[in-house]
Amino acid sequence: MTVHTGEKPFTCNQCGKSFTCKSNLKCHMRVHTGEKPFTCDQCGKSFTCKSNLKYHMRVHTGEKPFTCDQCGKSFTQSSNLKDHMNIHTGEKQYACDQCGKMFLWASLLKKHLNVHAKEKPHSCNLCGKSFLHLQSLKMHQKIHTGVREYMCFGCEKTFSSVSSLKLQVFTL
Repeated sequence: MTVHTGEKPFTCNQCGKSFTCKSNLKCHMRVHTGEKPFTCDQCGKSFTCKSNLKYHMRVHTGEKPFTCDQCGKSFTQSSNLKDHMNIHTGEKQYACDQCGKMFLWASLLKKHLNVHAKEKPHSCNLCGKSFLHLQSLKMHQKIHTGVREYMCFGCEKTFSSVSSLKLQVFTL
């Protein structure tokens, strides 16, 4: 019944996260203890919950029981199919509680939240400069390596990023 009412009476005493059933709280508590009692007999990877091991096993079996009725793409979990359906509907169901911006996927919302927190979680191990996005850090690191994989076909000058190449082209 708690699933239908939305009630979450089982609360973690360490982080305050709440759950609809006791077994989900028990599984969650392993996040804090580090216990991972369910191990894949194929690759040795361990999990906090039996259901996570079940989903993981689909990596080895190739099973993808959830299929999109619009494009035929298949998924290992129903939640992945649900997120995928947003591509077809265009529905952006994940909203930022700070600015109201909407996102197709929870992962995009999670990345966006760093903008408000002013966090730059990706740091260069050579100079310490921090970046909001991992891709920005990767582009920055090319400065240190000297890799210049983008070339202007007009003057044959090379650049470490596409944006630098485009900037050069537009200023000619």
